[in-house]
Amino acid sequence: MISLRQHAISLIAVFLALALGLFLGSGFIGDRMNALTGTDRDKIGNLQDERDALDKQVGNDTAFIKGVSPRLIKGVLAKQSVLVVTAPDAADSDVEAVKGLVNDAGGTTAGQIALTTTLVRDEQASKLQTVIDQSIPTGAQLRAQFTDSGSRLGDLLGVTLLSRDGESTTSDGDRTTALQTLGQGGFIEYAAGSIKPATLVLVVTGGEMSSDSGAQGQFIARFAAAVASRGAGGVLAGRTGSAAGGSPLGVVRSDPSLNNAVSTVDNLDQQTGQVTSVLALGEESHGRTGAFGTGPGATVITVGAAAEK
Repeated sequence: MISLRQHAISLIAVFLALALGLFLGSGFIGDRMNALTGTDRDKIGNLQDERDALDKQVGNDTAFIKGVSPRLIKGVLAKQSVLVVTAPDAADSDVEAVKGLVNDAGGTTAGQIALTTTLVRDEQASKLQTVIDQSIPTGAQLRAQFTDSGSRLGDLLGVTLLSRDGESTTSDGDRTTALQTLGQGGFIEYAAGSIKPATLVLVVTGGEMSSDSGAQGQFIARFAAAVASRGAGGVLAGRTGSAAGGSPLGVVRSDPSLNNAVSTVDNLDQQTGQVTSVLALGEESHGRTGAFGTGPGATVITVGAAAEK
């Protein structure tokens, strides 16, 4: 067993090594800087000036977007209610920002549902199938062509919570039963009594999924397309990287049957993406679907922008 004294000596040795490295490194860098010619120094100075100018430009652009956003989205979601659904990797900051913009656009938030990791990994597909079958509202039917877990769950929540006019045909009792059953099964999380009928849905995911994510991207993509088609429309929005490969937006954009069912925004971690998500919801309420952002498969950077040639 290492004694306290030996442990202290080890720590001192580490700190001394770090200090020596920093000292030698700073001396080396200083010597190299002193050896530079006047032209080299001028080049470095110019690069630093360009960096500072770009930083200032980015700051100005950010301030501009923040300043004009209220005017851009004013009234876009008037008389619309938006159900927010989050994937396990969704960033809280993205969700809160876009919810605030929904309100600024004249819309209301109909509640927030979180999909669990167990759900999107589809680890309990048989159990989920049983829960879905037991939770179908009275008089409703799920679409027979949907056989995978993501599509069936999306169809269930869509028929339970969404409608084109905001007047759900599902009773409060059936709605409560479906949500409680899914929650007790460990498939979703939500605040009791907070979910109301909606016209639109916003599904928020994270960035690029790793190679060990399996079919989670497929699950979220198919869920988003299915739930959106039950209401006036929907948007699947993710952070930079969310349109790559098997990530949710990448799956939607590579499948025409999904791409035509839900709009996508691939830069939700930026203010432009947050504003675009609200504008895209407005477009969906008028029956127009698009792929927005800067990632693979995006057709334009935002709603109303001209497509790049």
